[in-house]
Order: sequence, then C-alpha cells, then structure tokens
Amino acid sequence: MRMDKLLANMGFGSRKEVKLLLKKGVVLVDGVPVKDSKTKVDPETQKVVVHGEEVSYKETIYLMMNKPPGVISATEDHVQETVIDLLEDRDQILSPFPVGRLDKDTEGLLVLTNDGQLSHSLLSPKKHVPKTYFAKINGRVTQEDVEAFKEGVVLDDGYKTKPGAVLSILHSGEISEIELIITEGKFHQVKRMFEAVGKKVTYLKRIKMGGLSLDENLKLGEYRELTKEELERLSER
Repeated sequence: MRMDKLLANMGFGSRKEVKLLLKKGVVLVDGVPVKDSKTKVDPETQKVVVHGEEVSYKETIYLMMNKPPGVISATEDHVQETVIDLLEDRDQILSPFPVGRLDKDTEGLLVLTNDGQLSHSLLSPKKHVPKTYFAKINGRVTQEDVEAFKEGVVLDDGYKTKPGAVLSILHSGEISEIELIITEGKFHQVKRMFEAVGKKVTYLKRIKMGGLSLDENLKLGEYRELTKEELERLSER
C-alpha cells in the first residue's frame, strides 16, 4: 500500500496533509525516515511510526457501545446527536455503522462495525438472532403475559409477532421488572408488545445480542473494541 494512502486511511489527514507530514521526516518505517508519499509499505509486516507513535493499521472495526438515551442509532444527522458522534476520530475514520438500531430513548448494547457481511448476518430475519432486553414496566406483569408473548401478540398495526418470545418476570408489582428475548426487530417492538397487553414500558435496555453480552463495566456512552472471543461468539450463527 502506498504510504500516503495508508496514513490517510488511518486518519492522519488528507493525501495533501499526509505529504506535508512526510516531508517533515516524522514518519519512520522500520526505523528509517520515509519522505516519499509513493513509497510502498506493508502494514502487516513493517513497523510504521508517526511522531513516535506506532500506527496500528486495520481495515475492519468491531465495537461494543453502551448506548445512552437521547442519542440516535444513525451514521449522521444534522439535528440530533448520533452514536457515531460519540466515537473518537481514529474510529470514525473507518466509517463504522450501527448494526440495527436502538430507539432514541433506549439504552444498552449496540454493535458498530464496517463489516457489511457480519451486519447482514446479524440482521437477516432468516438467522433468527436473539436479542435480550431488560425493562421496567408500568403495571403488573403476569403469567398470562408470558403465555401471550410466547404465542405472539397482535401489535397496533395488526402485525402478529412471531411465536417463541421468552418473557421472564424478575419482579411483578406496580412497577414490574422483566427480561425479554425476541428474534425480531420491528419498530418499537418491545414497547408495542407490552402495549398490546395493556402495559407501558418506562425503561428499556438491551443487554445481549446473539452470544454477545453487554460489558457491565462500560458506562453510558462508552465503547470498546470487541475481543477476538466476543467476535467469534457474535459470529456463531
């Protein structure tokens, strides 16, 4: 790969800015200064250093974010803050996008990547990737609700949800706490499912997607790269 393309791809500026950087002699390849932007370099086998900092080249990126409420699951928006706005420049440069979406007021596990094949695999209805949510419900959740969700409920637009949703009651009272596993991703689905049985979701958090669980050490708005093991679990379908 040409040196100017490598550095531009890794966020060191435009091709023109990278050429100026090279002329200053601050770019080293295996300890030797490189000033020619056309110089070919193999980032897999050669050590590239800029201003004393080693460049870690990668083409794909896999991130886990604890999405905060009030932020939308989109790559760009001229009015509202997006999950991409929460990323560091070095991660934004690789053009990741959210895999699926969480509603604006929903928080929790969100995967961001630039791997279109993985995204398709996780979102394809044919894959039946389970998603697990924790929610607080205004109203007493009952065993009848558990059975209704298992059979499928009819939403406000007439759509009947797929059978097999697993509703677990953690606490039943005026404010109930539940976990719900579904394999669909209709618009506002969890909220609409509870509306179908006469109850209202007051708090919603996704805690698991496929074999990947939200890192409890991530505060709202924080993110990190997936480990190799987590990526393998996520890809196991």
